[in-house]
Amino acid sequence: MDRAIGDAIHAGWSAVERYGALGPHHRRARRFHHFGTGSMISFPPGVIFGEGRISIGDHTTIGAYASVAAGMPIHADAVGDPIIRIGDRCVLGKGIGIVGHERIEIGDDIWTGHYVYITDQNHGYEDLGTPIGTQMWHNAPVRIGSGSWLGHGCVILPGVDLGEHVAVAAGAVVTRDVPANSVVAGVPAKVIKHWDGSAWGTPTTALTTTPATTSTPPPTQLA
Repeated sequence: MDRAIGDAIHAGWSAVERYGALGPHHRRARRFHHFGTGSMISFPPGVIFGEGRISIGDHTTIGAYASVAAGMPIHADAVGDPIIRIGDRCVLGKGIGIVGHERIEIGDDIWTGHYVYITDQNHGYEDLGTPIGTQMWHNAPVRIGSGSWLGHGCVILPGVDLGEHVAVAAGAVVTRDVPANSVVAGVPAKVIKHWDGSAWGTPTTALTTTPATTSTPPPTQLA
């Protein structure tokens, strides 16, 4: 009896996951700026709002418990040009968090591990008389180049321009621009390998110290 009940529960949950996944033909998908052919947000989702300013390309899969948010909750029904743009053929892992307020561009063929976090906003900390969580924020656009891989639990912070074909190690915290065809690791992340045109080798000092481009001087990054 216990086994039969367990089998029924597992079968039922599998059905819930299958039919609860959000695809381009569902009514809720119409809220998005664009929801591409063959794409899916797995069930159950995390927090998803600001759909009118989120664009998802074709044949992209977003894992369960994902949180994808464009703008502030009070602007949840806003429409306009995408704040978050996700490309084609991406596979974004379970528990990913993408929080955009200005612009986050995720290219084509991006794959990630679980619980990756990407944001273009960071709180200020300079006013010692005001709690950091209530201080005005600093926004800076983020770009993830096509063909890149983001490892489990890594964090991409405001102002980062991640080049094409970049591998980000698990747990890395990326605070600076990363050139194409590189491998980065660490906290804060540094380039540990780079393709020089003929082989993967140790990068030059210039590759490891290029700061992220931001519209304002970046504060100390807060995860």
